[in-house]
Amino acid sequence: MMSTMSVGGWLHACDRTTRVVVLTVGTAAVFAYVVFRLRRFGRCTSQTDLTGKTVVVTGANSGMGYCTALDMARRNARVILASPYMQLAEKAKAKIIEATGNQNVVVRFLDLGSMASVRQFVQEIKQESRLDILVNNAGVINLEQKITEDGLEINMAVNYFGHFLLTVELLDLLKKSTPSRIVNISSIAHKNSRMKTADMEYLLNDTSVSPFRKYATTKLAIVLFTRELARRLDGSGVTAYAVDPGYVATNIGKTLPMITKLLFLPFALVTKSAEVGAQTAIYCAVSDEVKGQSGKYYAECRLAEDSVHPLANDLEATRKLWELSEKWTKPTLSC
Repeated sequence: MMSTMSVGGWLHACDRTTRVVVLTVGTAAVFAYVVFRLRRFGRCTSQTDLTGKTVVVTGANSGMGYCTALDMARRNARVILASPYMQLAEKAKAKIIEATGNQNVVVRFLDLGSMASVRQFVQEIKQESRLDILVNNAGVINLEQKITEDGLEINMAVNYFGHFLLTVELLDLLKKSTPSRIVNISSIAHKNSRMKTADMEYLLNDTSVSPFRKYATTKLAIVLFTRELARRLDGSGVTAYAVDPGYVATNIGKTLPMITKLLFLPFALVTKSAEVGAQTAIYCAVSDEVKGQSGKYYAECRLAEDSVHPLANDLEATRKLWELSEKWTKPTLSC
């Protein structure tokens, strides 16, 4: 007759390495679940109607971008889904129209890894009569870390440089449509970046940095960009916000190898849905409460300035990043 072995007995029978791994993962999972249960996720409760307004959302074919676009459509905005995946974006458009009844939803091609594509997209958007909200949502973690046709590291190009060029080139239209808003999606991961003012140029475009450290640096760059953008736009009627959506279940890690996904498995217990993860971006896009807070960092639909990397408060660093960004993306407009 087969005997039943307790968990403790099974662990005792395992070798030391297996016991350490099992106990470590188990402890992390329990801790993550407890944190998840105790944490209160923010919700945007604003009833702002966007009739007559135009919204652009990058990476809108899935995940948080889709959920943000869906919310904007429910508020009666004209919504432009920006994506390099046209077939997926068209499906997203159809779902949004079916869910909201808002027929004013369009798809435009945008590959943020190509500055030529960004410029082409800008020319199309400039045909719009106005632009009230720009949500810079798209992001990747690309292990390949290749150099793009523009001489930019791919993660930096998609997550940061493409959005920098897109935003600067659309400022005239945003200013024409004031009051207007720019919402930049960052991450609490930005605090893991080791970027300093002195080595900024090296780190931004270096392919020897690990993809996860590079991702952190792209998100720190977004925070610094938001700070400097707000400073340069002061008094213009255009405001900018940096957002930490939290740990969200999206497709951003779809290119990661299976072993890496397994290592992150315990964090599955604390992931938000894309709909919940989109709430702070939506909040910064439509809420009256963020007026007068341009350049600030938000999480859980509230100010989270105590969570910002110290470099974000370094005026020399924000200015230097802006100058390097202009050098590498060559915008036709200046701010």
